Amino acid sequence: MEKNRISSQILFERAKKILPGGVNSPVRAFDPYPFFVERAEGSKLFDVDGKVYIDYCNAYGAILFGHAYPEVMEKVKVQFTKGTLYGAPTEQEVKFAELIQKVSPCMEMMRLVNTGTEATMHAIRAARGYTGRKKIIKFEGCFHGSHDNVLVKAGSGAVTFGTPNSLGIPEDTTKNTIVLPYNDVVAVEEVLKREGNDVAAVIVEPVLANVGLILPKSDYLAILRKLTRQYGVVLIFDEIITGFRLALGGAQEYFNVKPDMVTLGKVLGGGFPVAAFGGKVEIMRHVSPIGGVYQAGTFSGNPVSAVAGYAVLNILEQRKNEIYPQLEKAARELSGALLDLSKNYKLSVQVYNIASLYQVFFTDKAVVDYAGAKLSNVKMFNAYFHELLKQGVFIPPSQFESCFTSTAHLSEDIKCTIESFDKALAVVSRERFV
Repeated sequence: MEKNRISSQILFERAKKILPGGVNSPVRAFDPYPFFVERAEGSKLFDVDGKVYIDYCNAYGAILFGHAYPEVMEKVKVQFTKGTLYGAPTEQEVKFAELIQKVSPCMEMMRLVNTGTEATMHAIRAARGYTGRKKIIKFEGCFHGSHDNVLVKAGSGAVTFGTPNSLGIPEDTTKNTIVLPYNDVVAVEEVLKREGNDVAAVIVEPVLANVGLILPKSDYLAILRKLTRQYGVVLIFDEIITGFRLALGGAQEYFNVKPDMVTLGKVLGGGFPVAAFGGKVEIMRHVSPIGGVYQAGTFSGNPVSAVAGYAVLNILEQRKNEIYPQLEKAARELSGALLDLSKNYKLSVQVYNIASLYQVFFTDKAVVDYAGAKLSNVKMFNAYFHELLKQGVFIPPSQFESCFTSTAHLSEDIKCTIESFDKALAVVSRERFV
């Protein structure tokens, strides 16, 4: 360790005194303490202790081109010289919204916000305002942010920390939230037959990426589209993660299913805080100031995030035929190596990947829903995570997240990562986990 270099352990002790659990988001916490990042570049994170990690967390999917991507950073630096926040409209946000509309199939009209939580909260509110109905349907393991209506059997940190029903949420708040198993169209049809006239929206992650990685069954999304249309229910695709990761047009393009509304975030901002919700004009015309559904935000559409987001989408639009095959190839190589190495060590695993996402579950049963994900051996995953960390490979520290590739992951990164997989799975195979 360099002289006078502060350590992650010391920083964590300081952080615990002022931040709950020592972190500003629970998914960042792991035992004995998380490493603290000093800087990031390309495929790498550099911590305050002087260690370098190949990064497959990528800010939980937000980083698609690698960290500090020059083409985006240069645009942002120019904007910094012009100011960061005006409290008044700008051309940048209009250009950004026009480009989102161009590449996102259902986005006829939208509102820019700052976080995925904001986007899903306001999308649900708009759907309720449009339909005049109260109830919503969500699915077990789908994470739609940390607002009250959807923090019921949610994914992400809510699974890891055993609090899918958070304290501080009145029972009356969630009485209009119907929770159903993912990948079960019969359950959806039964509820809509019984209560369809009271259901404003069905909100779903097209691909579950906050409870590990769970893929939709064949025609599942298409059947959801058919059922919601039949009962006049607003279908919301939560594409905070899948947007711009599965394809330029997200899951809508990948699965060829067009919802009524969509929420976008993460990749959308290229590392800057921005999200969006929108969809059909007839729904979005209910949003203030032209409608009665209230939404506002001081930082919404701020010029820095708008410039960054426009740069990201512009790059993707121009180079999509190069970028998406590259991302998919890396994820396929990594997931294939995980499966092959696990077989070599006689480990029972399920490995899933789609586009630039992948994840391994330590279980002998196929994982098609939340209940299946919860059967996986978390102790084995934790050993795998910590051994990868020792080898200089950083993945999300929870079994119930997904790993992400970026265009910055070059062949040498992939080779080193597969070697680290080998060492980590060897350690897991030697231990006994109950």
